[in-house]
Amino acid sequence: MSKNGKILVAMSGGLDSTVAAVMFAEQGYEVVGVTMKTWDYANSGGSKKETGCCSLDSINDARSIAVKHGIHHMILDIRDEFGDFVIDNFVEEYLAGRTPNPCVLCNTHIKWEALLKRANQLDCEFIATGHYAQVRSENNRFVVSKGLDENKDQSYVLWGLTQQSLARTRFPLGQYRKTEIRQMAIDMGYQELANKSESYEICFVPDNDYRGFLKRKVDGLEEQVDGGNFITRDGKILGKHRGYPFYTIGQRKGLEIAVGEPLYVLEIEPETNTVVLGREEELQRKGMWVRGINMGKFEKLSEPIESITKIRYKDVGTVSTIEQVDDRMKVVFHDNVKAIAPGQSAVFYDGNDVIGGGWIQIGFDV
Repeated sequence: MSKNGKILVAMSGGLDSTVAAVMFAEQGYEVVGVTMKTWDYANSGGSKKETGCCSLDSINDARSIAVKHGIHHMILDIRDEFGDFVIDNFVEEYLAGRTPNPCVLCNTHIKWEALLKRANQLDCEFIATGHYAQVRSENNRFVVSKGLDENKDQSYVLWGLTQQSLARTRFPLGQYRKTEIRQMAIDMGYQELANKSESYEICFVPDNDYRGFLKRKVDGLEEQVDGGNFITRDGKILGKHRGYPFYTIGQRKGLEIAVGEPLYVLEIEPETNTVVLGREEELQRKGMWVRGINMGKFEKLSEPIESITKIRYKDVGTVSTIEQVDDRMKVVFHDNVKAIAPGQSAVFYDGNDVIGGGWIQIGFDV
């Protein structure tokens, strides 16, 4: 029996999860490494070579690292759950005129559930991942907060984790900067891994072409949606587009329309296969409604409070007043924000702590 107990670590074969697993092993934990197989690249139909966390190379890398450090390793096949839930939702959201956030959905409903289920089977007290975030217990709540390295912070994609999940979760990299983690990998003998470039693609869209992915997943999609109208907010027809699912709020490039000034996607109307265009200043909104919220630092807001609200992963955040209304949050920004995209995650912060988050439903002007 190890001196610190037994912990299940998600190992993708990449830099961060490798360092996390080895850190726990060196601290005296009995580490069980799990590599999750979420997706078959052969089924994506993309043209890019198989890479990333689900590739055979990555799985083999994770296994060899585990063996080297005396870590028991296993592969967890969650392709069915992932495909039915995450990929189906991804397609459905685009067909509904929204911009999905598959990584948040996967973390919340697939990966953590799978890890905790296997941890229970193996009598592991905790689970751990290589995310750059922190978690602590405060006032009978488990609170996610930003990682020390602001440039790598991943708290935004963890807002959906339940209190039950967070109670057993450890984020060992949250108190380090990426440069420090790279140096640790070098010191462990993984020079090549430390210098490996990072991928920011959606794991099941390896060629980073979500439009092509949608066309391959939905038979006849191009024929169904091609030829809808680009219009202005007052209804003036500007031209034809290639199908509303192939556009996102705030998009400027790739519109293939010339009117003498830059235009941006303001709204997407799937019912009429219409895409509304306008000037950049028309993207500014004062507030939004956020649905399906999950509360973190506080169980519930009894009154409106001030927060920093992020509407996308790389957003620096905007000061806002948030008010909880049942399972929705009304958000009023103190300064207008640009390109609020329904379907994306909104995450509310109290300093570095995650108050909660949810799915953007609609933007509005006050």
